[in-house]
Amino acid sequence: MCDTPTQFRRLGWLLLSGALVALPALGDSTLQQEAREAQRSQAELQSRIDAADDESRAMLEELRELERGARRLTQENAGLAPRNARLAETLDRREAALDTLEQTREALPLLQQRLVERLGQWIDNDMPFLREARQARVASLNAQSGELSTAERWERIVGAWRAELAYGREFDAWRGYLGEGEERREVDFLRLGRVGFYYLTPDGRDGGVWQEASQAWASLGEAQRREVRSGLRIARDQRAPELLTLPISPLLEPAGEGDT
Repeated sequence: MCDTPTQFRRLGWLLLSGALVALPALGDSTLQQEAREAQRSQAELQSRIDAADDESRAMLEELRELERGARRLTQENAGLAPRNARLAETLDRREAALDTLEQTREALPLLQQRLVERLGQWIDNDMPFLREARQARVASLNAQSGELSTAERWERIVGAWRAELAYGREFDAWRGYLGEGEERREVDFLRLGRVGFYYLTPDGRDGGVWQEASQAWASLGEAQRREVRSGLRIARDQRAPELLTLPISPLLEPAGEGDT
């Protein structure tokens, strides 16, 4: 005879075991789906992590490049600092010059006129070589003062002064006239810069040296006239240069104490 409660307990355990065995089989597809979704989520997360790593590396490289550029700019600025200081100083000087430009423009015509007057006085007091041509140059500066711009007149004045200064370095000879009226005669002139000014008649029988002290001509002896003749030939490239022994025209000032 069967123990009914016992049999029922055994039957219940069998049914429960069957259910437990069947449970995995019933949920297998669901678990697989969840596993696949988990794998996809993990792959997507890994992709985002990899992308974030690439972006971080790019940003880090960009930051390093910016740092290198900043160092280069710092070095270049340090090298340019002296030049910038010089440019600033130049700009300051130019600004100061511009501030006084109007005053300079107002004073320039008066300065030009003074230079022309001084040039005329210098020619009048200088040795009388080519005096008419030199005085005509000064007269042209005065005559054209109203026709020329400030810059053009300034260029003419500077050119006239340069021409006068050049006379002091030239060795020159030319034929011209000496004296006035019945005493006017043709002679050969010789000029040694502003050191000596001489004349000699074509026949060589008369010659003279200009003396600044007396503002007059002084006669030359025969030996000195021969020296003038040699100087004329040298100036005209008819003779090789040589030492000439001649009196000078300027008045030499006595040396002061302590002068050598």
